Amino acid sequence: MRPKVYITRRIPEAGLRLLQADCEVEVNPADQPLSRQELLERVRDKDGVVGLLTDRIDREFFEVASRLKGYANYAVGIDNIDLTEATSRRIPVSNTPGVLTDATAELAWALLFAVARRVVETDRIMRSGSWSGWGPLQFIGTDITGKTLGIFGAGRIGTAMALMSKGFHMPVVYCSSSGRRNDILEGEIGARLVNFDDLLTESDFISIHAPLTPATRHLFDHRAFARMKATAFLINTARGPIIREIDLVEALRAGRIGGAGLDVYENEPQMAEGLADLAHVVLLPHIGSATVTSRDNMAILAARNLLAMLAGRKPENCLNPQIFSDI
Repeated sequence: MRPKVYITRRIPEAGLRLLQADCEVEVNPADQPLSRQELLERVRDKDGVVGLLTDRIDREFFEVASRLKGYANYAVGIDNIDLTEATSRRIPVSNTPGVLTDATAELAWALLFAVARRVVETDRIMRSGSWSGWGPLQFIGTDITGKTLGIFGAGRIGTAMALMSKGFHMPVVYCSSSGRRNDILEGEIGARLVNFDDLLTESDFISIHAPLTPATRHLFDHRAFARMKATAFLINTARGPIIREIDLVEALRAGRIGGAGLDVYENEPQMAEGLADLAHVVLLPHIGSATVTSRDNMAILAARNLLAMLAGRKPENCLNPQIFSDI
């Protein structure tokens, strides 16, 4: 009998085809997140689930999905999953790291350039037909070449983003909650490991690439913004709640920092009140991995992971491999 699989939102065909070859697959037909009740109803009789960051995978989920043999997260981040609960129930869980590294790092650069050079703001002016012609004091932005780039979270994506700075001759400083050195960054571009306070005070641009954990939640708050340069820019393509958004709005309004480029938000899809009204902010709808190659590879990897779990094997991106140690 073919295992039953539920996909909580349609993924690219490359992944769907892999699953449909061996499984009975049901897909959420609506291009929007399921309500909590809808999610629980759909997974009740399923052997495997492919889900998104918008799906809360917790004790209630596992109790309802009593036949579950594996859960594959179509994302790198795992802050939506109670991994301890899954492990206690011996349910393997996977994610999709690696395949979206370059796409997300490139988007961080797109945000950095867009906010520093006022790209979105001036695009709106051109479209409005209100531009009266070139002037020497118009639309002055910020230089990028030679400025200090700060990387908060020097994992795969943070490392890729920092390495892309080579052509702009930017000094790079980095830090992470683990405090581990990054030999690649230090060896290839002479990056310096600094503490969080020094990252704030030294950087002209800070790009966030850390996972959301209790230690990183709201780490960028009014105290952090008070330590940053008044001309500094904050870029976030990681997780929204790492920034306390109401504090960011206040800091931007008061001119305590120069601007921000955001792809993620504290309470997606909503934004903090007033954020959208600020000119020196670029706002994107969580598109860090949104390239054809990245999204296809995420789908393929999630499918491969789930097929392995359904067969009783450890998936290649297992988040709780200890449950396979005695198999």
